[in-house]
Amino acid sequence: MIINFADIEGAAERIAPYATRTPVLRSSYLDELTGAQLLFKCENLQRAGAFKFRGACNAVMALADAVAAHGVVTHSAGNHGAALALAARLRGIPAYVVVPEGTVKSKVEAIREYGATLHFCAPTLVAREAECERLRQETGATLVHPFEAPHVIAGQGTAALELIRDAGDLDIIMTPISGGGLIGGTAIAARELLPQVAIFAAEPEGAADAFESLRRGERVTDVVPNTICDGLRASIGAVNFALLQQFAISVLPVSDAQAIAAMRLVFERLKLVVEPSSATVLAAVLRHPEHFAGKRVGLILSGGNVDLDHLPWQH
Repeated sequence: MIINFADIEGAAERIAPYATRTPVLRSSYLDELTGAQLLFKCENLQRAGAFKFRGACNAVMALADAVAAHGVVTHSAGNHGAALALAARLRGIPAYVVVPEGTVKSKVEAIREYGATLHFCAPTLVAREAECERLRQETGATLVHPFEAPHVIAGQGTAALELIRDAGDLDIIMTPISGGGLIGGTAIAARELLPQVAIFAAEPEGAADAFESLRRGERVTDVVPNTICDGLRASIGAVNFALLQQFAISVLPVSDAQAIAAMRLVFERLKLVVEPSSATVLAAVLRHPEHFAGKRVGLILSGGNVDLDHLPWQH
């Protein structure tokens, strides 16, 4: 299935009864600091605390009744698992979530609280996928891939759809990047509504597989992630890498220190709780000002599921 703008419009209609239409916020201080007009789409205020609910909800609500009855299964380091668990609960079907050992405790608890059955595995993609496949065969559940499933990508694109409809004309739109579902959906929506818009993705230096993939012109999957941005440790998906190339998306690397500093700025100036992963977009504007000065920039703050007992500046 090739995802197009009609799929994103369909997703917006499908998830409207369930998803929060998150606000777009501004800060005159951050505009002055960066020399740009920054418009923040606050997906940290989305249900389950992240944009992931959009894609998970779209995928779950699109299932035929007979298929949905067997439930859904996925693997996740947190936000997608929680989002899928909530979407499944809203539809009244089972959810099975494979979680790698070492996942942030607050994210594991959220998945459990939304009613999913948790299955732990070794912290490798091979282990995650193997356990997912075992559960799928055992239960008959439908696999909802965290970033390659077409309904997931279409659902994630609804955040950009709302941002552009609320904010109006933008010169640039940027999201964090990991597996690539958010940036893929964003690119499809943004180019349809704003054909001249430039599209950027922010990526931690310690998990820079998307940056490296674009540099080499082929998908790189052997990067071992080492970053505080726990939501951005997945390798770019195959369909998602194709979208990066198709839409000429530029990936901007940031350090963990820059992400943490930006996270603190968002706390202080926008009064928002965001994850380091979310803060990468502001970190990228601050680190690469030549792209953004004088521009009107839409930034998607991807999530706000933070372990408040371990804030990164309290070490």
